[in-house]
Amino acid sequence: MKSINISLPDTMRAYIEKQVAQGGYSSVSEYFRELVRPDQKQRAKERLETMLLEGLNSGDATEMTATDWEDIRQTIRERINKRQGKFFYDGCN
Repeated sequence: MKSINISLPDTMRAYIEKQVAQGGYSSVSEYFRELVRPDQKQRAKERLETMLLEGLNSGDATEMTATDWEDIRQTIRERINKRQGKFFYDGCN
């Protein structure tokens, strides 16, 4: 794990140290991680909502064909192969 150094005014430092002591945090780092997690979740939620809206606004829906499904399967096989660095055989061809 890498560390980040930040500069804070004395009043903010005192506030943070008080929160750590009173909030049951084991360290200042734990306190900051607890502050960052909700921001990460919120941004991920916003990104998902944006992607969903883009999908909804991308045009009329079309029915999936057997070729579409096979293309998806092939893409997944290629991704697995790339991650594993070896040949992948599903035995279903």
